[in-house]
Amino acid sequence: MMMIMTTSMVAMLLSTAIMILTTLISKKNNEDREKSSPFECGFDPKNSARLPFSSRFFLIAVIFMIFDVEIALLLPMPITMMMSNIKAWMIISSLFLLILIIGLYHEWNQGSLEWTN
Repeated sequence: MMMIMTTSMVAMLLSTAIMILTTLISKKNNEDREKSSPFECGFDPKNSARLPFSSRFFLIAVIFMIFDVEIALLLPMPITMMMSNIKAWMIISSLFLLILIIGLYHEWNQGSLEWTN
């Protein structure tokens, strides 16, 4: 037991020392106005370099990813029908599709699928 504690303490101390050492070595304090500003052919930028991010776009992208995964789960359903009990397959498939339809209705009802307000 003592050997495990000693080994884990040495590993933690060694990893902490390496992290501190790399932080000190890689620290760059050359903050310059020219280096931190975006490059626009040598001229000062007229607009901000950061573009506003649309959270609406992010929400629609997440919804798309969720339904994309669900479609990947739906594709093997006809193949599994041949290898399983038809009654159990119908119940499971119907329940899965019902959950998908309820989720789609909820997102539609909440207005999550509307791109513009």
